[in-house]
Amino acid sequence: MKYSLRQLSVFDAVASQESVSAAAKKLSMTQSAVSMSLSQFENILDRQLFIRQGNRLTLSYWGRWLRPKAKKLLQDAQQIEFGLHDQHIISGHLSICASQTPAEYILPELISKIDENFPNLCIELKVKNTDHVIQTLLNHQCELGIIEGRLDDSRLLQEKLMDDHLIIFCSPFHPYANNESVNLSQLEHAKWVLREVGAGTRCTFEGAMHGLIDHIDVWKSYENVSVLKALVANGLYLGCLPHLDIVDALEKGQLVALNTPDLNLRHRLSFVWHKDAGDNPLRDCILLEAKRLVSRHEKKQDKAYLNLPYPAGFKALS
Repeated sequence: MKYSLRQLSVFDAVASQESVSAAAKKLSMTQSAVSMSLSQFENILDRQLFIRQGNRLTLSYWGRWLRPKAKKLLQDAQQIEFGLHDQHIISGHLSICASQTPAEYILPELISKIDENFPNLCIELKVKNTDHVIQTLLNHQCELGIIEGRLDDSRLLQEKLMDDHLIIFCSPFHPYANNESVNLSQLEHAKWVLREVGAGTRCTFEGAMHGLIDHIDVWKSYENVSVLKALVANGLYLGCLPHLDIVDALEKGQLVALNTPDLNLRHRLSFVWHKDAGDNPLRDCILLEAKRLVSRHEKKQDKAYLNLPYPAGFKALS
């Protein structure tokens, strides 16, 4: 082979940063050295790996084809290096991109367990909505995602983390607050405050409404869950969020959960990763620790965990 691991590393850094100067900073190299390495790599392969768009570099067709294979080679090389230096095999960095609910209610305990059991494994975390998590994975900008709701992209693999369910809720002084149940006509005539388009919660909500209600009056859409809850708590709106997000407010009486028997509001949280990513011991470690965490709480039927009032709310991986 005529190319080197250093050239693969430069290629991966430029692809990640979309900039030669930013890649140089990340790799602690000079900008000219990065440019030269990248140019030599493209000459060796006889392929243009990037398309220049002003000061930004985006992957060409061949660059997109090469990216997951280069990352796999670099990961394998890192594991070889750790093994030869008698370091623990679970060492290095793994980037996770998660939607809001798992980032706030699942990952803190999981990352704490990882830090305790695998101190040489560093997890980098980004928080985005489900659509952005999927795009981040497809663009190879992270190695593992956690999303809410459905995944229909065949380029990604998926493994269930847990089941939750969405709750339609209102303020204690909303006209629906004392209703034994709320029917579809009442839901259709309400004003709603919802997560933004692209959020897994919004996708599950719209899927539940499809074919049952022709039009929903969405008054406001927000990315921030806390803002959404506060608006509903202080106004005459309805909201819809995962049970994990509002259980505290329900217990404190700040919000009221509505009984909506006509709707299927089951909600799933899942790990996802790129099909081309290949084997990754760091990713496998995260999945295994998550499975242990979930199973432990399920066996104990710990109703206090995450403030869930039902023991079946935290399901094991399957």
